[in-house]
Amino acid sequence: MSKLYFSKSCLYFLTIIGLISLILGGLKAAAYYNTSESIQAKAEVPLNREVFLLEDNLFRANQVQDLKKQVAKNQDNLDSSSVVANQEILSLPENSPPPELPISESLDPELMRFNQVMQYAIERKLSDRPLGEIMQAIAEQFLGTPYAAGLLDRSKQETLVVTLTAFDCVLFVETVLAIARGVAQQDYNYENFRDRIEEQRYRGGKLNGYCSRLHYFSDWIEDNQNRRLVDNITSYLGGIFLHNSLKFMTENWQYYPQLANQSDYQCMLNQEARLANLNIYYIPQDEIATIYADLKPGDIIATATDIPGLDVTHTGLVYRFSDGGIGLIHASPSGEVKISRDLQSYVQAVDGQIGIIIARPR
Repeated sequence: MSKLYFSKSCLYFLTIIGLISLILGGLKAAAYYNTSESIQAKAEVPLNREVFLLEDNLFRANQVQDLKKQVAKNQDNLDSSSVVANQEILSLPENSPPPELPISESLDPELMRFNQVMQYAIERKLSDRPLGEIMQAIAEQFLGTPYAAGLLDRSKQETLVVTLTAFDCVLFVETVLAIARGVAQQDYNYENFRDRIEEQRYRGGKLNGYCSRLHYFSDWIEDNQNRRLVDNITSYLGGIFLHNSLKFMTENWQYYPQLANQSDYQCMLNQEARLANLNIYYIPQDEIATIYADLKPGDIIATATDIPGLDVTHTGLVYRFSDGGIGLIHASPSGEVKISRDLQSYVQAVDGQIGIIIARPR
């Protein structure tokens, strides 16, 4: 009797152990399945969708039968520490795939960056907006891009320097303007973008040696105004006359290696003599806030200076915040493209800056 009771007890015990094992195994399997599903779901969400837009577009374009139609011809510390960008501008539309953008066969980082910015412009239908708003939206795409000085002067021979991965202050303004002009015309071609850079940077729109570059920014504004690319609105806004003869370059030629060439030096002397007839106006630094209501996003800002022989020391673009505030988005010598929260405060805080000159893209 005791043996039979012992056998039944063992049987019951083993059965209970088996049931417990089955239950634990099921729970472990369910946990594994849920974990795997969660990991897979996370893996399917890109960390930054904007970063992968170009790669996604390349993949889709490779599936198109007639690839030739898809290939572009572009072969060849007043700064705000936390920029709150307009989410309506920066966020991507949901439930709508990015449109197809002609791509380049090359994986050159400059071309990839260009295509990425153009893809953004197409998605946001920026061509439907005023040029100034296009300028601000494009400028935002370069926030955090490194500052690099002297990019245009690294070659002994004057060449057309175009870069989207580093800027000095003028190169940033030129680049944003050239891209925005293309977007406004729904022209997303890289070679045409390069042509617009040349048109803006050189006298008469044509590169013809070092002296053809518009070195003085007042000259840059005047020449581009003559070709109906910008309007100098400084005097209209109440600007006063800047008493400063432009001769800084020839008087400090030792800092400009190209001016060691006698012909370039003489050419620059001639240009400075011609600029003696140019009337330059600026808004004094203490009066900048009084014209905030008249400024538009994307207006080109040049900081006037009292340094003898010079007109401008820095450039950037008006940035209008959603709360109506007026800042400056610029390639800052402090290290990168960023937004200074208040334009007047920025100008007042930097030695040598006495006010601003304003040119409006058209």
